[in-house]
Amino acid sequence: MLSDEQLAVYRRMTPGERLALTFEMLDFSFPQLLRGPKDVVDRRFELLNRQNDERNENMLKGLSRAAHGQKSS
Repeated sequence: MLSDEQLAVYRRMTPGERLALTFEMLDFSFPQLLRGPKDVVDRRFELLNRQNDERNENMLKGLSRAAHGQKSS
């Protein structure tokens, strides 16, 4: 969890600064995803795909509820 001070720093950033920070983090972290034995890398990407699918499903359910005027549960 981020501290209140760090959140304040992010809120003061321009969209361009936030985007530059995002690219900087991607440049650092993406190679880490590919590190390790093939089976470990494969499992890592399977987990990412499952998490993405779950998040997308939750967003679609939320959009559907909103479109039909239903409250979330």
